[in-house]
Order: sequence, then structure tokens, then C-alpha cells
Amino acid sequence: MNTGEKIRVDWVDIAKGICIIFVVMMHSVLGVEADAGARGWMHPVVSFAQPFRMPDFFLISGLFLGLVIDRPWLRYADRKIVHFVYFYLLWLTIQFLFKTPGIVAESGTSGAVGAYLWALVQPFGTLWFIYLLPIFFVVTRLVKSVNVWVILAIATVLETWPIHTGWLVLDEFCSRYVFFFAGYAFAPVIFRLAQWLRQRPLIAVIILGTWALINGWLVFHPASPAFAAWIPEDAYASGGLGGWSNVPVISLLAGFAGALAIVSVSALLARLEAQPAARRFVHPLRWLGAHSIVVYLAFFLPMALSRTILLKSGVITDIGTISLLTVMCGVAGPVILYGLVQWTGYGRFLFKRPQWAHIDGAPTPQQGKGALASAE
Repeated sequence: MNTGEKIRVDWVDIAKGICIIFVVMMHSVLGVEADAGARGWMHPVVSFAQPFRMPDFFLISGLFLGLVIDRPWLRYADRKIVHFVYFYLLWLTIQFLFKTPGIVAESGTSGAVGAYLWALVQPFGTLWFIYLLPIFFVVTRLVKSVNVWVILAIATVLETWPIHTGWLVLDEFCSRYVFFFAGYAFAPVIFRLAQWLRQRPLIAVIILGTWALINGWLVFHPASPAFAAWIPEDAYASGGLGGWSNVPVISLLAGFAGALAIVSVSALLARLEAQPAARRFVHPLRWLGAHSIVVYLAFFLPMALSRTILLKSGVITDIGTISLLTVMCGVAGPVILYGLVQWTGYGRFLFKRPQWAHIDGAPTPQQGKGALASAE
């Protein structure tokens, strides 16, 4: 999906591909386990990724903002606000088409209408990331003249302080903005780090091995009772096990360390893509990253359908295996849908804004060739 004029950066796409798989995995595994009332062998994988899964996604989302943040407000708003508003409203409506019968049965028609309107204030289901991004873009534009370290200090306090109002927008903003702003503010450093590690694979592997051991210990080693009281409840909802990685301050450090680890892994995989034997594995991952928003928007239906069918059929009884198959369907489903849209020409509006949904003119393929931009 095109949001403007761009070329691809291989390791960035690979990093987004890894992240979107982890996101689908979290929703798939936790959904299966909730319906089954039991955990499977996939749960530790979800827990291991919990400290860095969303921090890395937001850090990567901020990497290219410095290239466009000084655009005229109308163009900036079209690419960074209206773009996401369109897809949020579209896919909110699509999800509601599937959920409305159940809501009506439980709360009546007025309940369904109220739930839809409430979703304009309280982000709905898996779409909260799409809802939050334009807010990050606007806030960063407004504070771009303020000293970077001042904003970073404020964002760090917001992430560390236990802010739980119940309003998802505010709570997630406080928890995630520091990673997005760091991606924006330190993009040159992150790109240099990726290039440096790409040229030194042995050092990168040693660093990654050390990080994996530390991250694993922080995730799976329970925090002492005095510190466990500070762990937010939503950490458990996203796969956390009550380990040290969920304790304030440590969670911030673990988030940044994990995000940089994904950057390192992606740089190494981008290096391997030049080799024919590795290309068949790395290229699909890179494609997923380049189309990560396609997967993010559309994975909910194949995930939900496959989960229901697998659990009710009884053909497979192992919860971990059911979870893995659900993850695979959640990732493959949007890819198949996108391929059908491209092949038939029908439904392009699902993943590409039509002309009427632009406020600054729809971009043409010839506009701004060679400009560097993010995957979405």
C-alpha cells in the first residue's frame, strides 16, 4: 500500500515483517488459549516477544518521519492523519459487520450503534495501532522545535509512571510514545548501527545471543513480590508472565534492547538475502514487512475463523499446534486476499485509498521517485 513516494529499505521491511508475525502470533495464541481454557507450548514464544513486540513496531514507524515532518500541513495531514483515519473507519466497519449480530443479540440495535460510535473514541479490537499512529504524528509535528532530550525525558516518565485511566488512547500513548519518538529522533544513529552490524555478522550474533539470554531471564524469572506489585495488569493480557521484564524502568530498557535486537537481526537477514539459499526464506519476510499494514488490517477474520474451526472440529487437540496453525492462517489469509484484489482488480479500496479519500491530491507513481520513506 502506497502512502506517498518511496523506495524500500531492506532491513526495515524485514524488521516490520518480524514484528507483524509476532503481533498476529500474540492475538492468535492468546485467543486460542482463552477459548480453550488452557495454555499451549506457543505461550512461551509470545511471552518472550512481549517486551519488544510493540516497542519495535513503534520505533520503526518513527524512523522516516524526519524526512517528511516539515511538509506543508495539508500534505502532512493527508499522508499522516487522513490516511490512517480512512483505514481505521473502513476496517472498523468491516469488523462490525461480522460482530454486529452478536452485539444485537446481547444488547439490541441501540447497543450495536452505541458500540460503533464508542469505537470512534475507544479504539476497537486489533485496530488500536492504526488509531494511535496519527496521534503520534501530530504530537511529534507540534513538538519538533522543542529540545529532543526534553521530549524524550517527558516520554520516558510517561512510560515509566503507572498511568492506567481505562482510556486506551491515553494509556497506550503514555506507554508507547517514547519508542516512536526515539525512532524519529535517533533515526540516523539506528541506520548507522544497522549498517555497522550488517558488516560485522560475528559481533552481531554474539550481541544477539547475549541479549536473548538476558531477555529470556527477565521474561521467565518472576519478579520479587515487592516489585511484582508494580507490574500493570495489561502486561499479563499481552502474554506477560509476571517476570522482571514487566517491572517499570526495566520494561523500558527491555523494550529498547529488544527493538534494537530486531534491528540487528533484520540487518543480518538483509545481508543473507543476497545468497540464493537464504533468499527463499528472507524474501517472503521482507514482503510481509513491506505490506505489514495489509496483514495488520485483515488478519482478524482468518484468525478468528481458523481458531473456531480448529477448536470445534476436535481433529487436533494439542493447544500449541492449534495456536501455530491459527497464526499461519492469520498471516496467510491477508496475503491471499491482497493477491486476489491485485489479480481481479476488485476491492482495491481495502488496501489503497481512493482518490476521494485524499485532501491533498492522490499521489502518482511519478511523484517524488527516489525519496526515502517507510513501509507504510
